[in-house]
Amino acid sequence: MIPPLDSQIGISVYSTKFSGIGGKIRIEPEDFKVTELISEKAENSIKEQNGYAVYKLKKKKIDTNHALSGIFRKKGIRLKSLGLKDASAVTEQFVCSGNKGNAIDNFSSDKYSLEKLGFVKKPLSKKDMIGNHFKIKISESENNLESFTEFDKILNFYGYQRFGSKRPVTHLIGRAILQRDFDKAVDLLLSFTSTFDSKENTEIREKLSDKANYEQYFDKVPVQMDIERIVLKEMIEHGEPIRAIHSIPVSLRRFYVQAYQSFIFNQSLSSAFLDGENLFEPQSGDVCFDQNGIIGKYVKGMDQNLALPFVGYSYYKKTRFDYQISKVLKQEEISPKDFFIKEMQEVSSEGGFRQAAIHCTNYSSHENVVEFSLSRGSFATILLREIMKPQDPMIAGF
Repeated sequence: MIPPLDSQIGISVYSTKFSGIGGKIRIEPEDFKVTELISEKAENSIKEQNGYAVYKLKKKKIDTNHALSGIFRKKGIRLKSLGLKDASAVTEQFVCSGNKGNAIDNFSSDKYSLEKLGFVKKPLSKKDMIGNHFKIKISESENNLESFTEFDKILNFYGYQRFGSKRPVTHLIGRAILQRDFDKAVDLLLSFTSTFDSKENTEIREKLSDKANYEQYFDKVPVQMDIERIVLKEMIEHGEPIRAIHSIPVSLRRFYVQAYQSFIFNQSLSSAFLDGENLFEPQSGDVCFDQNGIIGKYVKGMDQNLALPFVGYSYYKKTRFDYQISKVLKQEEISPKDFFIKEMQEVSSEGGFRQAAIHCTNYSSHENVVEFSLSRGSFATILLREIMKPQDPMIAGF
């Protein structure tokens, strides 16, 4: 049976026939270890001196953005990451200075440490990151982890983190923005409640469902709800929903739209699987990625991975998945042209393609620990979902 949370984020199928071992993850941060992988070319480009400084950031109980903000406050150096790593794990990743010659020595705090690796001639970028290696302990499981062998037959769904996990609302805010319903976007951001969220958060959000309460309850909104406070302040001072949404950092506004695109992708992938489409082997006419991540048409004999459209205003209709995607768009009352937002062009999205199946390598398991590497953009929680088949993903630590 598919958990309700999965259905809320567009996942309505399991890829594998494995019965699942149950259990929990992330009981301790050390139970979930993530090591970022960069290309051999990027690794070899790191030299001993001259250029942009490169560091290894190791952290736990803090997300990437907050760790980098702390480093800037304490050491005055702005660093950029290649990818984001969440707080509920022990993680290692590469970060790079955006200015030549602006380097610091090794530095550590109680939640993170920074180790200088060397310098590069041009700053590392997301393209240099090829994936992540995971080492994960599954506690309180019932069956034999080592009996799971279907790691090469898992659909490449977007995971729970993409949608807000405990409060799966990011895609709903994105949909409201696309529909130019900025009043609804504000309401969702401030007052959308979830059974997975804390009692305290739910109580304050219920109060914020009434605009008349905005001013009265502003000071009671906790500081960690920083985006909510920004939006509330704008609504109290000006009362204009579009202005309030504009006050949110552009990267986060883009993320809302991308989360909705992810929801459409999950729904389309689920639908294609249920319709019996082969999603693990490309066919003539399919769009594919080659081993270097270059997109193109299927060529017989080449090592390629099937790709599905990621809907935006330049949506490419000529694939065998247009039937499922068009059906989803009709149900959602959204069209590709809606992804060009005249009122907020900076968050418009032309779309693109995403791999249909997870590319998993270096897979191994022993007792209650599983290790594997995933290419950039794939979610470890989606592979774990197939291994564990959790009845309630939030209770299971997802």
